[in-house]
Amino acid sequence: MDRVAAQNADVTSQGRVQGGTGGRLFPPVEPFDRRMIDRGDGHAIYVEQCGHPAGRPVIVLHGGPGGGCSPVMRRFFDPDHWRIVLFDQRGCGRSQPHASVQANTTAHLIGDIDAIRAGLDLPPAVLFGGSWGATLALACAQARPEAVSALVLRGVFLGRRSELDWFYGGGAGRFWPDLWSRFVAPIPPDERHDLIAAYHRRLFSGERAEETRFALSWMAWENALAGLDSTASGHAPPDYARAFSRLENHYFVHRCFLDEGQLLRDRRLIEHIPAVIVQGRYDMVCPPISAHQLAEGWTRSDLRIVPASGHALSEPRIAAELVRVMQTMAGID
Repeated sequence: MDRVAAQNADVTSQGRVQGGTGGRLFPPVEPFDRRMIDRGDGHAIYVEQCGHPAGRPVIVLHGGPGGGCSPVMRRFFDPDHWRIVLFDQRGCGRSQPHASVQANTTAHLIGDIDAIRAGLDLPPAVLFGGSWGATLALACAQARPEAVSALVLRGVFLGRRSELDWFYGGGAGRFWPDLWSRFVAPIPPDERHDLIAAYHRRLFSGERAEETRFALSWMAWENALAGLDSTASGHAPPDYARAFSRLENHYFVHRCFLDEGQLLRDRRLIEHIPAVIVQGRYDMVCPPISAHQLAEGWTRSDLRIVPASGHALSEPRIAAELVRVMQTMAGID
């Protein structure tokens, strides 16, 4: 979950953010390195590095699945202290082939992160991810705990059936019945008992126009609920919406390629790793119960419930808290 709609992440309730102190985003920065990593299975992964080449490494895991990374994601880290690694996960952004779900599973993504670490010769890194990015960070850390120095998670999604049922089975729709009606309207009544499957049939119909139409509908539902202000969701370009929606739906049809409850079951493998969890109090996409369950009993975790905030990275208080977390990790007052 969580598209890369962060175009407004540099705007707070006090106005436009500039600089990198007091929880404000840092100024825009350009990569010092861009590359494509050929994975040998038909996929090539786009990777970029920003900041200090000898700084502490942080790997940014975008949401979706299918969201892609964006320039604003570079701005949560002091470029004088951090070696910032961003990449587009399989099938999205600048990675190729676009919108492809072939050889595209959670295990493949963990393998891609391994290849990035090896290709860049990275020491143990901080994993920084929100929503699906938090899911992937947890799965990666549990698979490779020796490669992770810390976790920074936002809007926790654990890939469980209950979470998918909440968002695609009518739970969130009880709070937004008008928007829910719009989401279910294109689906015949006899298919509405499983909207993920119903959308899957149409997102993978082989008819480009139909796939795009249903992709825009799929994405509109998530965008509308991502922020505390549901009127500020914006509109996605059709090609982006098609890639995002196909990839996200593909993962959800397959329950994120995780065993049910796996990320909580295997938390014991990473309990020695420090983690900060930043969660919006009014997150309608990934309700706070998942963050609470993840943090409960994890002595090295720090759960921060952010008031008056929803799900999106662009939520002003969420963005400010994440910057403060990364400043603290870098030893900056």
